[in-house]
Amino acid sequence: MKRKLIAAIGIAGMMVSIAACGGNDDKGSSNSGADAKELTVWLTVDAQNNWPQLVKVADAAVQKAHPGVKIKHEYYGWPDKNTKLDAVLATDKAPDVVEMGNTEMLSYMVKGAFAPVDPAKFTNSSAWLDGLKASVTYDGKTYGVPYYAGGRVANWRKDIAASVGVKAPPTTYTELTADLDKIQKKEGSKFSAWYQPTRDWYAAMSFVYDAGGAIATQSGSDWKASLSSPESIKGLNEWKSVIDKYMHGDKTKDESDRYIVYGQGKASMIFAAAWEGATAADPKNDKTGGKLKTDLVNFVMPGPSGKNMPVFLGGSDLAIPVKSKAQALAAEWINAFTGPSGQKGLMAKGNLPNNKTDLATLKSDPATAVPATAAESNWFVPMAPGWGQVEKAQVLQTMLQNIGTGKQSVEDAAKAADTAIDKVINTK
Repeated sequence: MKRKLIAAIGIAGMMVSIAACGGNDDKGSSNSGADAKELTVWLTVDAQNNWPQLVKVADAAVQKAHPGVKIKHEYYGWPDKNTKLDAVLATDKAPDVVEMGNTEMLSYMVKGAFAPVDPAKFTNSSAWLDGLKASVTYDGKTYGVPYYAGGRVANWRKDIAASVGVKAPPTTYTELTADLDKIQKKEGSKFSAWYQPTRDWYAAMSFVYDAGGAIATQSGSDWKASLSSPESIKGLNEWKSVIDKYMHGDKTKDESDRYIVYGQGKASMIFAAAWEGATAADPKNDKTGGKLKTDLVNFVMPGPSGKNMPVFLGGSDLAIPVKSKAQALAAEWINAFTGPSGQKGLMAKGNLPNNKTDLATLKSDPATAVPATAAESNWFVPMAPGWGQVEKAQVLQTMLQNIGTGKQSVEDAAKAADTAIDKVINTK
């Protein structure tokens, strides 16, 4: 998920904060907070607007176990949260629980801003989705608890597929490309059989991971960029084939307005966040005369490898700032909020759960089977100490744009990206 990086002043503040409280020692005895009487929880407005009852249930569970405990909630929009958090982490007014985008976690963990937690104390932790587990893990320790996830699926127009004799979504990559070839031939060169923004690195890296490649790999304590490995090159070449054959829009764009372009009726398929198809079909975005409301269909994206395409899992985590004076109580609240009843409530609101056990229940329901099945195969960014310092969007987007527009070969663009990543990926 695209969220603001830590401001430089926030990093400096955190370093002062950590020094003052003795770093992120596992024992955390001075801040255990087993007898704390107050708890401050920071969540985003998603919880406030969409599932406030789940917050109340978690509060009630903690207050039942600890009579008299006061729980204060503050809610923030994504653009504002980190600026506020960076400022208070340098003071003695840090919250006890804070919601983080899963791609935001790494920089804070590297700087010691969050207290380590014991996964065994959280329900279903042994079944956390792999990509979410990776987002709260750094240097062998766990610094947060996955909250919920959002995945990616393929979505196409069944009316356009039917116009070339295709009656059902494809289940293999060979079927997919054969179907798209028919659509592209019928609709012509000004139409995108698959609208795939070139700078969408989340989709492109799915091809890399499907081919057995990776953005970077770890050996011991060191990380090394691996976009120029044979496996990664194979994935990038297949991705380029998609761009060349099916993407006839602006090849310098990212995915930020993909749902708008899709809604204009200029494409028959996207591979995107699960919400994008439904948003394209919203009457204010649907410029096809209302066709999208009934003609859009989600399906699990098949990969060239013969398996389901691994997808990037966005989502949120909950962490405990190292300066919290109520760490034990904070852990209890998080467990109450993210436990079985909380996950059930989150799933009812259209979210993916944080664990494979609950995900299996969604797979058995036709209404949720596609996003749940797609989420089983997933990948996450390198949890390397310097990854947060990589201008990752710029580095990867530049590589992809250069490949997609023919400015550089796949090999040369990948080598350039590796060089840029390697400069800082091991830097703390």
